[in-house]
Amino acid sequence: MKKFKNLGTLNINTSLYKTRLSSKYTNRQPLKSANPRLVLSFIPGTILDILVEPGQIVSKGELLMILDAMKMQNQIKCKMGGIVKNVLVKKGDRVSKGIVLLEME
Repeated sequence: MKKFKNLGTLNINTSLYKTRLSSKYTNRQPLKSANPRLVLSFIPGTILDILVEPGQIVSKGELLMILDAMKMQNQIKCKMGGIVKNVLVKKGDRVSKGIVLLEME
């Protein structure tokens, strides 16, 4: 039987497996949690309307903006309550996926 180098333990759904681990796997970056204070675009589109302004107090679930994408008007709502710190886009801007739209305090 061959002896393999770089054997490691892989945990998949609480089952442990002995396997060879690639350098890509061992050198991967740990997952970073998203910043809850940033509101990002989830799809490319055009900003149709901005319903908040800096300094405004907003509550969880409140409508922040409307993003037009693929002929649909998508409502972007607040994930948490707080104060709008900065709006980084303006009405009519075309945005890509993952662009920061606004910051919360």
